[in-house]
Amino acid sequence: MKQNQITKKITAKLIFGIIQKRKPQSHKGTYGHAIIVAGSLGKMGAAVLAAKACLRSGVGLLTMYIPKCGYTILQTAIPEAMVICDENEAAISGAIRVERFNVVGIGCGIGTSPETTKVLKKIIKSVENPMVLDADAINIIAKNKLWMKWIPSESIFTPHAIEFERLVGKSTSEESRKKMQIEFSKRHNVYVILKGHNTYISCPNGDTYVNTTGNAGMAKAGNGDALTGIVTALLAQGYTPEQACIASVYLHGLAGDIAVKEIGELSLLPSDLINTIGKAFLKLSANK
Repeated sequence: MKQNQITKKITAKLIFGIIQKRKPQSHKGTYGHAIIVAGSLGKMGAAVLAAKACLRSGVGLLTMYIPKCGYTILQTAIPEAMVICDENEAAISGAIRVERFNVVGIGCGIGTSPETTKVLKKIIKSVENPMVLDADAINIIAKNKLWMKWIPSESIFTPHAIEFERLVGKSTSEESRKKMQIEFSKRHNVYVILKGHNTYISCPNGDTYVNTTGNAGMAKAGNGDALTGIVTALLAQGYTPEQACIASVYLHGLAGDIAVKEIGELSLLPSDLINTIGKAFLKLSANK
C-alpha cells in the first residue's frame, strides 16, 4: 500500500457527480445490452436476483443465459428480461456468443462443474470489454490463476472475504488483506469490490474507496447477486468501471438502508433491497 495513502469515503456528494439523468430523446438501445450468465440446478434464485437488480438499475436490454431448468422460473419471475437457455438441464455447459452484448456479467450461482469451467474459460478469452466476475466465476478462476492473463483490462471482481482469500491467499490482518487487494488490482489492471462490513474498492491505479451505506440486515445470501446486477447495469449504460464500482456499492447499501427502515434488519431480504433500488435513485435525485 502506498505510504500515507488515503482511502476515499463514498458519500452522496461523490455519487451526485456520477449518476446521470436519462435524456428525453433516448431509447432502450441508449442504455446498453447486458448479458448475465447465471444459475444452476437449485441456484436459480441467484439468477433472478441479479436480473431484477440489473433491470431496476437502468440497463436498456438484459439477456439472461441460464441452464434449461431455469427457463420457466426466469420468464415468470422477471418477464422484462430476455432468456437464452443452455442445452444442459442443470448447469451452464454450452458455447455462448457474447459479441453482441456490450457487457458480460458472470458467476451468480453457476457452480464450478468441469463443463461450466470450460465455458468460463472460453468467455474470458473472447470478451474484450470490461466484464463483471462474481461468486463461482471467482472460485473457478481461483483454481486456474493463469487465466488472469486473459481477463479484459479494467474488469470488476466482486468477491466476499472467503472468495477473495481463495483468489489471492490468506491474510494475517485486515490491513494485510487491503494491501493484497490493492496489489492484485494493480498487477492485473482490474477493480476489486471486496464485500463486507465496510465494502472496500481497489482500483488499478492504486486508489481505494470505502462505502458508507449499508447495514447488518444485508448480511444474507443473495445480496451479492443483487450487487452484481447493479454493477453490470451501470457498466452497460456507459459508466466507467470506476464509476460503476463506486455508484453500485453506494446505491446497493442505500437501497438496503431504505428497506431496513420498513422491514428491520432481521427480516430484510435481498428482494426487499432490490424493490427499493428505485427509491435509492429517487433519494439521490431529490438531494441534488
